[in-house]
Amino acid sequence: PQFPSRHSRLFGSFMKSAIKRLLPWFLLLTLGLPVGAQTTTPAPPELDAKGYLLVDFHTGKTLAELNADERLEPASLTKIMTAYAVFRELASGRIALTDQVLVSEKAWRTGGSKMFIEVGKQVSLEDLLKGMIIQSGNDASVALAEYVSGNVESFANLMNAHAKRLGMTDSHFTNPNGLPDPELYTTARDMARVAVALIREFPEYYAWYSNLEFTYNGITQQNRNPLLRRDPTADGIKTGYTKAAGYCLVGSAKRDDMRLISVVMGSPTPRARAESSLALLNYGFRSYESHKLYPSGQAIEALRVWNGDQDSLPVGPERDVVATIPRGQYAKLRAWLEKTSDLNAPIARGERLGDVVIALGEQEIVRVPFVALQDLPKGGLWRQAKD
Repeated sequence: PQFPSRHSRLFGSFMKSAIKRLLPWFLLLTLGLPVGAQTTTPAPPELDAKGYLLVDFHTGKTLAELNADERLEPASLTKIMTAYAVFRELASGRIALTDQVLVSEKAWRTGGSKMFIEVGKQVSLEDLLKGMIIQSGNDASVALAEYVSGNVESFANLMNAHAKRLGMTDSHFTNPNGLPDPELYTTARDMARVAVALIREFPEYYAWYSNLEFTYNGITQQNRNPLLRRDPTADGIKTGYTKAAGYCLVGSAKRDDMRLISVVMGSPTPRARAESSLALLNYGFRSYESHKLYPSGQAIEALRVWNGDQDSLPVGPERDVVATIPRGQYAKLRAWLEKTSDLNAPIARGERLGDVVIALGEQEIVRVPFVALQDLPKGGLWRQAKD
């Protein structure tokens, strides 16, 4: 969508009115379609799961859901938050991938899926992360938690602090691996939130989630995510299972410029988990389309500024403006700028000045802040007096 000039708006309004009046009759006469017929988005598939959610990565738009806010046991989906917390520590510089981690007896004795680390041995932080992400090692999760926070309990507090910051209001973590605990719970919507944050903030580490296998201590284990072998566009994220939680899977796939996140929780079998996740992703890609309308930092308008050393200032979106809409609806998109107030110099580069607003028909669907793309100092006395 473009930001039209005054003359083009007048002409566009006339043409829009004429097309709106004539198109239905043209369709009726030539195609036999009923006047007023509209394209509708197909209903989401029916899935065998306690809860599920499908969201668009770029916009956060929900495309399908069932019981998405019901508190459920996450099983090994917990390790998505564990990885996110460790990645944050890496980004802060407090730890490094080359750090050597001494394996405690507690980590070594942890039950369930294992990376097969040995008590008293040192393992690199990078290997522990890969053992947790690719092999779903419960032992690796505990070793990471103890290295970052000293013990599992303190690390769980760190996980909960990140959950609160990300808006995961219906989640509570008590351990880093997802082993059963009555106080460990989350929702499909909350798992989508941390998945989006992990991919957006740490793309370099997220690449590990698509590795099909990992070898440690002479033992090669396969990635447990079935999507990686059934859908070439899938690149993550994590499976989970306990008897109480059922079979769970947070998936992600990217086709062209569109990335979707699927969350399936409480499926009765591994096959149902995989088929439900694929059905969700295929439904989203077939029924919706994403468009990057305005790239981050690109000038989309020059706005009038008062009392500056020049009259106008180029502005652009703070981040990419992406719209995810039902297929075939692109022509109905509209765009405009909403300023926070009249613009007065001085203005600093990067200063927020308002919002880029995208609407589909009459419904607002995207709102992204726009910012100044350059500094604009205050003008001299003559310019100020003139303005």
